Amino acid sequence: MFSHIFIGVSDFPRALAFYRALMPVLGVQERFCEPGRPWAGWQSSPDPRPLLLIGTPFDGQPHTPGNGAMTAFMASSRATVDRAHAVALAHGGRCEGPPGLRPEYHANYYGAYFRDTEGNKLCVACHAAEVP
Repeated sequence: MFSHIFIGVSDFPRALAFYRALMPVLGVQERFCEPGRPWAGWQSSPDPRPLLLIGTPFDGQPHTPGNGAMTAFMASSRATVDRAHAVALAHGGRCEGPPGLRPEYHANYYGAYFRDTEGNKLCVACHAAEVP
């Protein structure tokens, strides 16, 4: 469904450190990094898409996080959600909702919400039932 998602940042080195810590928890590999541009991208394996990109806005204007915008990442387990949330907070993220069930979405929805170092809202969610 998605080709790529671009998340705007202002402080590229700070944001790069954040995403370099978070994406491996989700099993997503860094594809490239061009600090001179600046931008970086991660892709799922084995397919080249979808691609997640971070960078400064192309129009040269300052980055501002959108109200109501959120990027959500899929996790294969609830433990991965927990780890991703902990790593995000340990690398400068801010909690927007701790890991937990959100039955108002569906019975097995387990998610965590946080902001990256630039104020962008992110979610990591697992849709699978808990494995005993």
